[in-house]
Amino acid sequence: MQDNAFEHFLDEGLITKVIRPIKSGKEASVHLCRANPSTTGETLAALKVFHPPDRRAFRDEGLYRDGEFIKERRIRVAVEKKTTFGKEVAAAIWVDREWEMLGTLFEAGADVPRPLMRSDRALLMTYIGDEDDAAPQLRSYRPDPDEAGELFRQVLRNVELFLYRNVIHGDLSAYNILVWEGQATLIDLPQAVDPRKNRHARGLLERDLFRVCEHFERFGVQRSAGQLTADMWTAWQFADLVPEELRGLV
Repeated sequence: MQDNAFEHFLDEGLITKVIRPIKSGKEASVHLCRANPSTTGETLAALKVFHPPDRRAFRDEGLYRDGEFIKERRIRVAVEKKTTFGKEVAAAIWVDREWEMLGTLFEAGADVPRPLMRSDRALLMTYIGDEDDAAPQLRSYRPDPDEAGELFRQVLRNVELFLYRNVIHGDLSAYNILVWEGQATLIDLPQAVDPRKNRHARGLLERDLFRVCEHFERFGVQRSAGQLTADMWTAWQFADLVPEELRGLV
């Protein structure tokens, strides 16, 4: 099954070789690929292959899908009843969501990988790192106090920029922030929510910020996740009244 995911991108002339696996998580595995510069503009790319529905391990999926509505009743019922077909539809929605979020956020100037191409169960995107080493997750990176402060500001800038584009990551932590050459990149967005629709959005935003603040506190960065959430949420609610050049909390 995984080979088929690779073959699609090979056949389309987007990659020329799968070099090695980078990581495997609860939702997907990620692989370093030799990219075709003439079709992607890149020499290396990351291929994220989502696990089949019966191997996925993401909990509380309903929390993230709150407020979404599938128009076709037959499909909606299948998803709600978690039939085999319904699970396949839900898995496709998961891939669609990450593809959509990466495109929206990259175009907005957020620090996320640039999406290159997708299939029904995989995403090809820009790779963070070099051929020898992938960018480490923030959880295993040890910045000095000055760099910690700068990385924290970068992450907050992105959380705020996401929000102004009506996106909340929803599962942000030191596990899905990469650091490479002083730059933070936020990854893993299939569970992202729209704060205009999801009733749990503010709570998810606060949880994202709590995890970020808790991690950076060990490196001397002291900020209140509760206060940041209140400030960001209020600013987002009144965003249409504030000129874009005057927005920003950090």
